[in-house]
Amino acid sequence: MKWRGAARLLGESRAQATVEMAVVTPVLMVLALIVYNVMLFSSAVARFDRVAPDIVLAQAVSPVGSEGADAGSVAAGEVASQLEDAMVGYDVEIEVSCESASGGGGTSLLSMVGSLHTYRCVMRMRPWPTGVSIAGVSLGAPAFLTHERPVTIDPWRPGVIV
Repeated sequence: MKWRGAARLLGESRAQATVEMAVVTPVLMVLALIVYNVMLFSSAVARFDRVAPDIVLAQAVSPVGSEGADAGSVAAGEVASQLEDAMVGYDVEIEVSCESASGGGGTSLLSMVGSLHTYRCVMRMRPWPTGVSIAGVSLGAPAFLTHERPVTIDPWRPGVIV
C-alpha cells in the first residue's frame, strides 16, 4: 500500500512507454528510410559496376556505322542505351561520355593512330520518397546519389580493359 501512495506522489508510472515510443518512432522511421535507400543504391552500384565494362567492351570497341571523330559520341550513346536496358529494375539516370587520350587533332603521324578511349559511365539515383508532400511540406532528398565508373579501352586490342 505504501508503494501505491509513493507512485501517486511521484506521478503516474503507467503509460511511460507510450510517450517514449511517440518520441522515438519518427527517428526510427527516418533511419529505416536511410537504410533502405543505402541498400537499394549499393545494389544498383553493384549491378552497374558489373555490367558497365562488359557493355563498353561489346559496344565501343568498334562502333557500328561510325568512322572518324564522332565514333566516340555514337558509341557513348549506344553504351548509354544498353546500360539503361541493363538497369531496368532501378530508377536511375545514365549518362555516358567518351574522352580520347590524344590531345586533339594534330597533323603528326601519331594522330592517325587510334588512342585509348575512356568512357565515363555515370549513374544517378534519387532516394525514395521523391514526390511526397504532406501538409505543403515536400518530403524526400533534394539531391541525387551519384556513382561514376570510368572504363578505358584500347581500340587496337579488342576485349582489353586498360
